[in-house]
Amino acid sequence: MDKFVIRGGSQLTGEVTISGAKNAAIAIIPATILADDICRIENVPNITDVTAITRILYDMGAKVRTVDKGTIEIDPRHIRTHVASYELARHIRGSYYLMGALLGRFHHALVTMPGGCDFGVRPIDQHLKGFAALGATYKLEGGMVDVSAKELNGANIYLDVVSVGATVNIMLAAVKAKGLTVIENAAKEPHIVDLANFLNSMGADIRGAGTDVIKIYGVEHLSGTSYSIIPDQIEAGTYMVAGAATCGDILVKNVIPKHLESISAKLEEMGVLVEEFDDSIRVCRKGKLNKCNIKTMPHPGFPTDMQPQIAVLLSLANGTSIINESVWDNRFRYVEELKRMGAQISVDGKLAVIEGVDHLNAAPVKATDLRAGAAMLIAALAAKGITQIEDINHIERGYEDVEQKLRNLGADIKRIHVPEPAVAQAI
Repeated sequence: MDKFVIRGGSQLTGEVTISGAKNAAIAIIPATILADDICRIENVPNITDVTAITRILYDMGAKVRTVDKGTIEIDPRHIRTHVASYELARHIRGSYYLMGALLGRFHHALVTMPGGCDFGVRPIDQHLKGFAALGATYKLEGGMVDVSAKELNGANIYLDVVSVGATVNIMLAAVKAKGLTVIENAAKEPHIVDLANFLNSMGADIRGAGTDVIKIYGVEHLSGTSYSIIPDQIEAGTYMVAGAATCGDILVKNVIPKHLESISAKLEEMGVLVEEFDDSIRVCRKGKLNKCNIKTMPHPGFPTDMQPQIAVLLSLANGTSIINESVWDNRFRYVEELKRMGAQISVDGKLAVIEGVDHLNAAPVKATDLRAGAAMLIAALAAKGITQIEDINHIERGYEDVEQKLRNLGADIKRIHVPEPAVAQAI
């Protein structure tokens, strides 16, 4: 069990290069199940969620080869099972993308209910609604979802709520179905577009990704391909906020600035200098931070995955700010950790009211989930004194080489190993 020890107060300066998008990778890797040949995927982030999803494919019979840092090859031709390991799949949210991919290839999938961060229920009713429209039947038993179909046929599917997971899963199931599938009220996140581009590079016919209507013309076969994953907008946003929180001046490289517009706009509203270049963004803060109101929304709105990080920045702003979390029911669990560091935050349901303070103080805290862990990192970097962050395994689910990247920006951060407590034996 490791933890981070951070001495706060250093300005972050210099350059940081952003890794491939976690949320794209955990959708694209299951999508290789649909291919008839080897898929070479580049710009793959070295994070534990990616390791877990590739291990599941390996366990199912796929050949997985690491070519070099950030590049893997997956040969799915030897997969002979429609069952995903319960023990391997139950810890990550991306495991539910195996449903759509296996259903598309074998017309049968047996996969555990999704895991991942615990900040609200993860209903899959819209996923199942989509599968049923394509001709599948399903049953839930023992924490597993069993979906099967004699054949899959295109259908018109209207999502009752905008759901990234359901949009991805329906795309995966429909790409080899007979006829035309239309997804209305589809999610528009960048990784939806990235998945569509990946599938199209294999020979799929998907149109409209990035809009709220996606049309999928079914094809019989999908070939192997070589593809590079987009940069991670949430990792980029996290470093942008970290730079602002520490009165720093950093250049965030390997990004698509358009994907970061909602984050950049809020930083500028708070008085932070944001300069956009072709594939990089400079963030510089010199003065006080202005208060700001945030409402999380599906893309292109402000991303829920950036909500804990921006809360740290608002904790240091002049005046009263309000965050309205419209996506998840229980994403303010990190607030108690921030309050230990002196933040003045009150939560009422999906609303958080933040009274800005002059500074944060070091305290022992823990990462309650992936993005909350990123928030604790930012808070520790900005705080006075030495902060210890426990449960950093959550952070490493989504941030590649975070310790080294922060150190390269001038952060005083180190990892220490804490032995597991001994278990007392019964007499």
